[in-house]
Amino acid sequence: MTEDFTYLEGRPVHYVRGREIVKAHPEVRGLMVKNPWTGLCALLVVGTQWIVAAQTDSLAWYWIVLLAYLFGAFLNHSLYVLIHECTHNLVFKRPAQNNLLGIFCDFALVIPSAMGFRKYHLMHHKFLGQYLRDPDIVRHEEARIVGNSPLRKALWLFLFSVSQALRPMQIKEVAFWDRWIVANLLAVIAMDIVIIVWLGPAAFAYLGLSTLFALGLHPLGGRWIQEHYLTKEGQETYSYYGPLNKTCFNMGYHNEHHDFATVPWNNLPRLTAIAPEYYDNLVSYRSWTRVLLNYIFDPGMSSYSRIVRPAVATEE
Repeated sequence: MTEDFTYLEGRPVHYVRGREIVKAHPEVRGLMVKNPWTGLCALLVVGTQWIVAAQTDSLAWYWIVLLAYLFGAFLNHSLYVLIHECTHNLVFKRPAQNNLLGIFCDFALVIPSAMGFRKYHLMHHKFLGQYLRDPDIVRHEEARIVGNSPLRKALWLFLFSVSQALRPMQIKEVAFWDRWIVANLLAVIAMDIVIIVWLGPAAFAYLGLSTLFALGLHPLGGRWIQEHYLTKEGQETYSYYGPLNKTCFNMGYHNEHHDFATVPWNNLPRLTAIAPEYYDNLVSYRSWTRVLLNYIFDPGMSSYSRIVRPAVATEE
C-alpha cells in the first residue's frame, strides 16, 4: 500500500476535455437540457418503496434484511442518483424546485441528506482532488486507519454512509447549517414519524437498511471506488458502462458527467456516442462487483489510491 496520495499539478482534464468536445462536436450543446420527467421517476421510486415497506410488518427480521439488500438497496441507490440530478438543477429550471424534489427523495431514504449532498457535491466538482476542499477525498487519519487490510476495507465500505456523513466536518470554507439544511432535517424527521406511526417500525427498518446497503458493502458500492480511485497512472476519473446503469439512471457515466455536469442522466450515453474518440481510450469498467472485490483484496489499493491536486480553484 502507498502511504500517501498521488500528487499532480494543474487542472483536472475535465476542464479542457469538455471544451475540446464542444469545439469538435457542437451538437453536444443540444444535450444540455432539463429533464422534468425525472420528477416522475422520483415519485415512482419513492412510492414503490413506501408500498413495499408497508408489506413488511408480517415479515421476520431476516426477510426484511434480505429484501432490503436484494431489492430496496437498488431503489434507494437510484434515489441518491436523482438527488444528484437535483443538485445540478437538471430537473427543473428553478433551484428551489430541484431542492424540494431532492428533499422528497429523502422520504424513502429516512435520513436528511439531499441538501447536505447538494452543498458538498458542488464543492467536489469545483475543487476536484483538492485535499480538505474536495469532500470526496478522505483525510490522512481515515486512510491510515483503513489501511490495506481486506477486513478493514470491507468494514469501511459497509459503513461508507457514516464516512460520507462525517466528511463535511473537514470542510472549513462553507458553513454547514443554512435554511435548506434545516428544512431538509425537519421535513425528513416529520416523514420518519409518519412512516413509523402509519406503516410501523418494520417499514422504517426496511427503508433504513435499504439506505445502509445502497451506500455500503453491496454490488452498487463498487461505484464509490469506480469513480475516482486510481487504477491507471494519471487517469483521475473512470466510467462504468455495465448493466447496473439501468438501475441507477446512468450514474456510471462519470467521466462524461464531470466533463458536462449540465447534461442530464438520459443524455449521457448519447454524449459518449457523439464523442467516442474522447472516451473509448480511457480505462472503464463493466462490473461494479469486480471493482469492489479488487479494492478489498488488492493490497495495492487503499483510500490513498487517489489523485490529489494543489488547492487552487478549478471551476468547471
